[in-house]
Amino acid sequence: MHLLIQLLRPVYYLLYHQFAWTYDLVATIVSLGHWQDWVQAVLPFLNERVLELGFGPGHLQLSLGKNEFHPFGLDQSHYMARQASLRLLKQGVNSRIVSGYAQNMPFLHGIFNTVVATFPSEYILDPRTLQEIFRVLASNGKLVILPMAWITGRRLHERLAAWLFRLSGEIPGKAGRVSVALRKQLTYLGFKVSSQIMEVKASQVLILVAEKEQAPDLE
Repeated sequence: MHLLIQLLRPVYYLLYHQFAWTYDLVATIVSLGHWQDWVQAVLPFLNERVLELGFGPGHLQLSLGKNEFHPFGLDQSHYMARQASLRLLKQGVNSRIVSGYAQNMPFLHGIFNTVVATFPSEYILDPRTLQEIFRVLASNGKLVILPMAWITGRRLHERLAAWLFRLSGEIPGKAGRVSVALRKQLTYLGFKVSSQIMEVKASQVLILVAEKEQAPDLE
């Protein structure tokens, strides 16, 4: 399994960069059309000024802009930034997205009420990323992560898709598990962590909410 994941890494990289124009199609196919439903499931957990990490093609940015939030976005992929910018422009939504790295955010201290990341890659486990998130969040702000989803339908094609997800290493076999390492890091930094499973059609998504409680000692 670990070898398969390593072999797939270059594919994932190309899908998010040079082949970014195929991202929506691939995501729709592998999720049996649930991908956007999964991403949109975080909306009830967000409020006011929102920073989205890894905004991808910009679908959540568009929803935020149309629903009276104040969205901002940060993504390392210039290819995705171009796609997202065009999508927002076509819909008449203000674009506040920038290219950059989560480990070194170009934002002031304490200016966001929410930071959100849907299906983030390993960068979310980097202590520098979590420290930066804590820094840019306002007092009592919160980090919302959608780390994984599971296809739970019992029809043949749904069971096949769920098996392929597990085979690729993208989705664990059992719903409800949160990375112990991530939970420990968030707690250490001064976040109060909770999680819940949400039903989304013939699938489930895991939503992790980390509320900022106190300033960490990073010295």
